[in-house]
Amino acid sequence: MPSSFTSKLPNLATSIFTEMSMMANQYQAINLSQGFPEFDTPAFLKDKINLAISEGKNQYSPSNGLPELLTQVAAMVHRQYQTDLSTEQKLDGLKNVTITSGATEALWVAIQTLVRPDDEVIIFDPAYDSYEPAIELAGGVCRHIALDAPSYAINWSLVEQTINEKTRAIIVNSPHNPTGSILSAADLSSLQALLEKYDLYLISDEVYEHMTFDGLRHESVLRYPDLFKRAFVVSSFGKTFHCTGWKMGYCAAPDALTVEFRKIHQYVTFCSFTPAQIAIAQMLKEHPEHITELSSFYQQKRDLLINALKDSRFNMLPSKGTYFLLLDYSAISALNDREFCQWLTKEVGVAAIPLSPLYPVDKRESYHQNNKVIRLCFAKNDDTLLKAAGILCQL
Repeated sequence: MPSSFTSKLPNLATSIFTEMSMMANQYQAINLSQGFPEFDTPAFLKDKINLAISEGKNQYSPSNGLPELLTQVAAMVHRQYQTDLSTEQKLDGLKNVTITSGATEALWVAIQTLVRPDDEVIIFDPAYDSYEPAIELAGGVCRHIALDAPSYAINWSLVEQTINEKTRAIIVNSPHNPTGSILSAADLSSLQALLEKYDLYLISDEVYEHMTFDGLRHESVLRYPDLFKRAFVVSSFGKTFHCTGWKMGYCAAPDALTVEFRKIHQYVTFCSFTPAQIAIAQMLKEHPEHITELSSFYQQKRDLLINALKDSRFNMLPSKGTYFLLLDYSAISALNDREFCQWLTKEVGVAAIPLSPLYPVDKRESYHQNNKVIRLCFAKNDDTLLKAAGILCQL
């Protein structure tokens, strides 16, 4: 390597999700770390993707996505949120939706579309680990605001204090990975007021949009026309249809922002996997009940795991959405969360995710001093959850 080479991301190491899954495989631990379902993709989807492949529908799709899928996404949004994607025209998936190779691509493209050198973007810690690298690669700077256990609620007064003349955008994630918290209607109102007052943009990461519990409603930005005017809304077919390996997502945005988003998207992946687009379009059209039943499906798994852990020494934090549950292990060990997860995987046989890697490097030491919390994924078969809980109850 030439001596003049320097890394664009010198502080970035292997993702904690990759690290813990590799460790789970190495030590044959029950993997409740990385957030992927253990159960299979719906049979209808598998049949339709196999049919599309066998019929020779294996070439490029239009860069923005197949029209039938764009139309079905728009129809799904209208069903779920009783709204149109555009405040200026009738619902139009062809103008306002772009199919991407996973939600991570959509997040990256949205960030590249918005962020210019020296722009600042506000994110909330613990944060999904793709946000900051994408912001840095665009020449921007992250401004971090920590969320505190057990509610992990956003302090909007602190957000306003953080905004300055360089602030360009805010990234929110609801339901929130890794904490399982969700934004309320009041949160969206506070957010909208700040965006309008300071003329900011919004990226709303809603990949767990169909997984909220106990009758709580997902307050999508797509419900709020004035918020949507200045927003990119990102979601994931992989999360919704238990097919994370297909890497299929989408971004909804108003007309002008979609035009700019697509300029960059076409030079990242150009288009996404055509047979999967065909299958997902048919799934959305013919089996809308899959989405409406998803919350109860995952709530059953959450409740199963919570009940199985009730006699353990862990303190369980609220999980209002996603398929994650946070556990406070302070009654069990003095190890920091990363060390505890390594020990849990190697010696106990259950893999979890520490939260500290989802905070900035310079904040992790203080986090270790005040927090002992790990994340479990309950998108697993019931037998797997019960087996893992039985092991954890012995600690």
